[in-house]
Amino acid sequence: MDQGTVSRRMFLGSAAGLACGPGIARAGADAAPDRDTMLWYDRPASVWTEALPIGNGRLGAMVFGGTAQERVQLNDSSLWSGGPYDPVNPEARAALPKVRRLIAAGRYAEAEALANARLMARPLQQMSYQPVGDLRLAMPGLPPVTPGSYRRALDLDSARATTDFTAGGVRFQRVMLASPGDELIGIELRADRPDAIDLDVALESSHPATIAAAGDAIHLAGRAPAEHGVAGALRFAAELRVRASGGQMLAGPDGLRVRGADRVTMILAMATSYRRFDDTTGDPEAAVRATLDKAASRSFARIAEDATRAHRRLFRRVRLDLGRGAAADRPTDARIRADNAAGDPGLAALYFHYGRYLLIAASRPGGQPATLQGLWNDSVKPPWGSKYTININTEMNYWPAECTALPECTEPLIAMVRTLAITGARTARDMYGARGWVAHHNSDAWRATAPIDGAQFGLWPMGGAWLCTHLWDRYDYGRDPETLRAIYPLMRGAALFFLDTLQTNAAGHLVTSPSLSPENVHPGGASLCAGPAMDQQILRDLFAQTERAATLLGIDAAFAASLSAARARLAPDQIGRLGQLQEWQEDWDGAAPEPHHRHVSHLYGLFPSGQIDPLRTPALAAAARRSLELRGDESTGWATAWRANLWARLGAGDHAHRILAFLLGPERTYPNMFDAHPPFQIDGNFGGTRAIAEMLMQSIEDEIRLLPALPAAWPEGRVTGLRARGGCGVDLAWRDGRLTEAVLRPDRPLDILVRAGPIAARHHLQSGRPLRLLGPALRKA
Repeated sequence: MDQGTVSRRMFLGSAAGLACGPGIARAGADAAPDRDTMLWYDRPASVWTEALPIGNGRLGAMVFGGTAQERVQLNDSSLWSGGPYDPVNPEARAALPKVRRLIAAGRYAEAEALANARLMARPLQQMSYQPVGDLRLAMPGLPPVTPGSYRRALDLDSARATTDFTAGGVRFQRVMLASPGDELIGIELRADRPDAIDLDVALESSHPATIAAAGDAIHLAGRAPAEHGVAGALRFAAELRVRASGGQMLAGPDGLRVRGADRVTMILAMATSYRRFDDTTGDPEAAVRATLDKAASRSFARIAEDATRAHRRLFRRVRLDLGRGAAADRPTDARIRADNAAGDPGLAALYFHYGRYLLIAASRPGGQPATLQGLWNDSVKPPWGSKYTININTEMNYWPAECTALPECTEPLIAMVRTLAITGARTARDMYGARGWVAHHNSDAWRATAPIDGAQFGLWPMGGAWLCTHLWDRYDYGRDPETLRAIYPLMRGAALFFLDTLQTNAAGHLVTSPSLSPENVHPGGASLCAGPAMDQQILRDLFAQTERAATLLGIDAAFAASLSAARARLAPDQIGRLGQLQEWQEDWDGAAPEPHHRHVSHLYGLFPSGQIDPLRTPALAAAARRSLELRGDESTGWATAWRANLWARLGAGDHAHRILAFLLGPERTYPNMFDAHPPFQIDGNFGGTRAIAEMLMQSIEDEIRLLPALPAAWPEGRVTGLRARGGCGVDLAWRDGRLTEAVLRPDRPLDILVRAGPIAARHHLQSGRPLRLLGPALRKA
């Protein structure tokens, strides 16, 4: 279309959200929405951590909710700096035996110095997740906003961000959403008076880019930057198409100008040339054009309706009601500032729903997994590269997925593990001379697997092994044989690497070497060591789960036997002189330089694993409790969330709630409810969501525990749709702190032990036949 004046009377459908009722009916696509699913504010965002996130798993936006000036910050999950590269140090394999000998001799600082010189990746850092740019909206000549008329909100149930205000006697509303089906960001501006909308629209990028407006569209094309000596390989594009009902539209050098419109709608597509970690040959310009051409004939109302329906298919599976105090009627940022979670139980429910919303928005099939910042990043130099830190943070991102009924959201993580197994096989071979595959403590879009940052942080070979436990969870919560068949080769490859690389220590145990307890320093003046507790615990899970998978599939009997034998020789958990669970093979905990270190890696066996358990291994559980007491409750955002989960596993509901209250307070939660490390890291949101679920229901092996860590602050409530291992839905209701009803909804025949406090009963569940249990005595209805 030629540049010039364009008149439009299109997109007449309304994008208004559906009414939100207070019911807590059984979760489902058509259920009434929860009352605690709305973030709202009485002023625009002034900084990024006040803006509200929307996303479709691949495309994301942060909505500031301005009036005369609006900023919408944009992301595409596949836009990263650099390009395909192989970071394995060619000197590593030859130097590895000496590093191991130095560790075995207790010469840890020398071992670490040699590792830094010859084992670490080249380059030493990985690539960074990048922003696409900003959409800028201006309403020139807008009169002052009427006091008290402003409200912006994020409806977690409809997945729509809205901004409403009155200016000059005219009521304006903006609605923004991210459509997973149409693969675009949609925006609609409405006014309650004809011809009232004057709007200037522009696209910007912090990267070198060409931007041009023509007809009813703005085109942006750019290239991602080089980083750490790796050339930028990705091209990216964005295109915005604007339609005005009434009025006129003019394309100019700075964007589009709309004057005198009744309603304005915009659809925005973004794409990059990323196809895979080793393929950057995509055509982003053609991709965005095809996306927008396909959506051109659809009304905004239809796009919005379909996007909400797709979101609700996932979001409405789980419902949580913890009661509501007077604080629930206040703006969300005021509730956070009040720092009174005990008097505002609805804030915990809102945080829980928000975590599930964020996972749906950040991680859908076809996109990249959630990074350190999920899908949302506004910096070309984000904290820690906004990468995949796989010594806790990436795993924590997916802790709520299975138990809160979002298994589809793990598909990007599983897809990443498939590609890590490819690059990790090269690292295993070239760095260790081993079979199988390995990934260390970080990765990026290019699936780098060599150790980075420095030996004291990066020379930890367990990242891929830990990710494999998520593969097992994907099977164990659904029990689909095809899923198991698909993931088994990945688990087998991860286990094979350790059969080739484990070392025998002086006590005759098999241990990892070189390794470290993530990011912690021991009294030997270094981080490097052999066989830290976390490694041994992860390997017990990996070997047992891989052996079990082989048995279930009826294959690889000899390999399964070798895993069983190796597992029996792994160094056991130990209790130290302070009564604590030892973090290292040596009893170093009491003399460690950072007694309140943020990582609690040696407690992996308690959570997320179930190796340590108050009922089955009481002595180790008591030692884990002692470790938590020594380490302290308050830490960075994600580390605080981990502590809440650990105390929940110990059955200490009030203690877990105290930690959760700190997590939800102003020190660890930004006004938009993003987790404050600080700075922002999304893992704390997901870890906090899982902690709330763990306080209400725990699923460990063949046992379901009902209200195992219910705090006094939640005396009455109801949750529906939680998921337990074996393929079973769990609904709960309680009053006065006591269970009143539980409903188990099995997908397949299942033998399960159900426990509520001291009462336990075993049940054989029939597929598709709910079992209703009444009261803490677990009487059948």
